[in-house]
Amino acid sequence: MAVKETGQFSFVDALLPQAGGGGRLDRLSALVKWYRFEKLLRGLRAETSAGRPAYPPLVMFKALLLQSLYGLSDAELEEALYDRLSFRRFAGLSLEAAVPDHTTRCRFRNLLSQAGLLEKLFGELDRQLDAAGLILRRGTMLDATIIETGAARPPRERLPGQQVPEPQADERPADGEAASPLKLSDPDARFTRRKGRAGSSYGYKAHVGVDEGSGLIRRVKTTPANVNDTVCAEALICGDERAFLADSAYHTHARAKDLKARGIKARLMRRPNRHHKTLPPRLQRLNTLIAKRRAAVETTFATWKRRMGLSLIRYRGLAKAEAQVLIAAIAFNMRRWVTLTS
Repeated sequence: MAVKETGQFSFVDALLPQAGGGGRLDRLSALVKWYRFEKLLRGLRAETSAGRPAYPPLVMFKALLLQSLYGLSDAELEEALYDRLSFRRFAGLSLEAAVPDHTTRCRFRNLLSQAGLLEKLFGELDRQLDAAGLILRRGTMLDATIIETGAARPPRERLPGQQVPEPQADERPADGEAASPLKLSDPDARFTRRKGRAGSSYGYKAHVGVDEGSGLIRRVKTTPANVNDTVCAEALICGDERAFLADSAYHTHARAKDLKARGIKARLMRRPNRHHKTLPPRLQRLNTLIAKRRAAVETTFATWKRRMGLSLIRYRGLAKAEAQVLIAAIAFNMRRWVTLTS
């Protein structure tokens, strides 16, 4: 495979002052063993593949991390890579190197998803965090959050046999590009209602298992928004944690029994049922204690949505939504790594 030259950093590059979040990005660059990611990315494209020289996969991957860390759109990232020295340094682009355009990055993101590499990259980071002694394994905190899609909402109800009109040729986005929210709906997104809130949400749901104490994401799964939280519970169990903390939506007697058999304490909140309208004081106290311990998982979602801009799924389809959430999880753990070691 022909690889595009991104240039070597010159003496002037090294002396130029860092801008924006350069200090934090430089600390992240020093912490992560990037060559291990590079090994995983190396086989992304065949050596004999035709076409113009490609950007080094690690450069492209770092560009996607920057986009997720700072909540940028494809166009905003391209502009930032031209304007911000700290971004160029982190990505490995010298001052004279060309910047990959948004179409190139979208296609690279799709390749990562299709090759199943994002899960491997997430696992590699987990191993590095574990080797650094940051994963505590005191417990895994479970929760889920709804992320709306930027695509147009379809009608909630349709008459039998009613068809949704196909978009015209000029309305279809290119492969990998974000859909215009005014033209296309998302075939995989679903409606859901949040308890205690008026109205509905249309999009996806991110399910996470977060390490208690460190706040690092250890498991993540993306589903349409209408999937019940408890469906993904087993996929979020790491197996090496001492406790499993979740709200009452995750409680079943079978799950509690299974966790106990695996040597994991089932810290699952309880809720009243038709036979017991009110919880006994013992279970009320237990719920309070579990709620205090698992409340820290909300910090993950607050950081995702308020600091990293993950308040919207930018691309159409479950596979691309999964890719966006997985990249956000990787970026979040890298951000957290810098915080824990500062």
